[in-house]
Amino acid sequence: MNYKMMGRFFSQILFIEGVFMLPAALICLCDGDTRSALTFFGVIAFALLAAVGFGLLTRGARADFYTKEGLVCVGLAWVLLSLVGCLPFWISGEIPSFVDALFETVSGFTTTGSSILRDVEALSRGMLYWRSFTHWLGGMGVLVFLLALIPVGGRQEGFTMHLLRAESPGPDVGKLVPKMRRTAMILYTTYIALTVLDFLFLVIGGMSVFDSVCTAFGTAGTGGFGIKNDSMGSYSPYLQSVTTVFMLLFGVNFTCYYLLMIGQVSAALRDEELRVYAGTFAVSTLLITLNIRNLTGGFFEALHHAAFQVASVMTTTGFATTDFNLWPSFSKAILVLLMFIGAMAGSTGGGLKFARLLLLFKSAGRSIRKVLNPQSVRTVRVSGKAVDEKTVDGTATYFIIYIGLLLGSFLILSLDGFSFETNFTAALSCLNNIGPGLDAVGPVSNYAGYGILSKLVLIFDMLAGRLELFPILVLFSAKAWKRA
Repeated sequence: MNYKMMGRFFSQILFIEGVFMLPAALICLCDGDTRSALTFFGVIAFALLAAVGFGLLTRGARADFYTKEGLVCVGLAWVLLSLVGCLPFWISGEIPSFVDALFETVSGFTTTGSSILRDVEALSRGMLYWRSFTHWLGGMGVLVFLLALIPVGGRQEGFTMHLLRAESPGPDVGKLVPKMRRTAMILYTTYIALTVLDFLFLVIGGMSVFDSVCTAFGTAGTGGFGIKNDSMGSYSPYLQSVTTVFMLLFGVNFTCYYLLMIGQVSAALRDEELRVYAGTFAVSTLLITLNIRNLTGGFFEALHHAAFQVASVMTTTGFATTDFNLWPSFSKAILVLLMFIGAMAGSTGGGLKFARLLLLFKSAGRSIRKVLNPQSVRTVRVSGKAVDEKTVDGTATYFIIYIGLLLGSFLILSLDGFSFETNFTAALSCLNNIGPGLDAVGPVSNYAGYGILSKLVLIFDMLAGRLELFPILVLFSAKAWKRA
């Protein structure tokens, strides 16, 4: 285990986190909120001093870095990021409970959007900004951001690849270009460009600059932390429609955008996962629209709310324009199915991902054909390309572990006495980084009623779901910590 290289990376993470807290501190100063400003400056000083300390202790680190170190480093980095990130909420007293502050922060960084706050609007603007910014930083990945900044080469190229593989969402991660730093830069450039575009469309629609910034952060990271108690319900249909479009855009695999940038439009449009993603959105929206049209002001209002909620749930953003808890069972059942699926691999969204489900269904189909014709030898293909057996097997393993975690979490949550619907969708929502569930954790409710044990389980689920299970699970393996 290359502890020095890991420590060096932790130093860089803490430095970046400290720097990114500065805007929140300045907002507090501008608002005359001295107490919150001092809290932020104190945490910034702590983060920067810790970064210097890690840097001094890890001078001369070897560049040797393997898959095991990559998984452990990413898992620990996200835990460290969350522990430091929750300090402003806790120390300022705006979220008095440390566990609640940690829950809110982990929910932010993992782009889940589940909240323990009963009154979001009671937070100071500086805290609201930091809360929303955790979505943006966690959306594409803080380590991917660092890889875009840090010049690496030679043996360190392997180091960056292991980190990118461990943090990026999806069944497989490859390079867009030969150099990993260049890949990270392309991803973040696209991410920033789409975020700015979203912000501009919101401002044009009359949303305040502060609200537009926070909403764009939540949309880009597909996180869904609203800065109003009714999420997006109080905004105009135009602003809600803009958010619908950008939620869908951020749920797309960023490789598709790269293909568009280099002129390979047909290759992007041939992507099988993209076609299934678009088709699922269209069919789900139509079915829910027909199901709820009598509960709204007509077909087009039903279409508006259905499109928003389908986009919000399937991209795992979690914004809401209405209380879908009040919708018929058929519509809620569709939303729960979409909670399972999630967004596309390589996007900022969570969930199982369309790519994994495609692989699972195609693998199942191959197995059935093999039973009917034992002599047949077929490879699983996605978008016309053969998928290696290692990826297919890894997808099946992931699914089994995922179901085990979901059921185990649901069982523990059931100790708190909430309804079956509440506990199951709470576990599903946090593991898939969605945010709202149904019943007592619906879009106009929160997770404040759960006990400490349940909140800790949900914190674990959020981290495990965002990091694709293994970087968090490996932290509990004794073999991961051996030097050999």
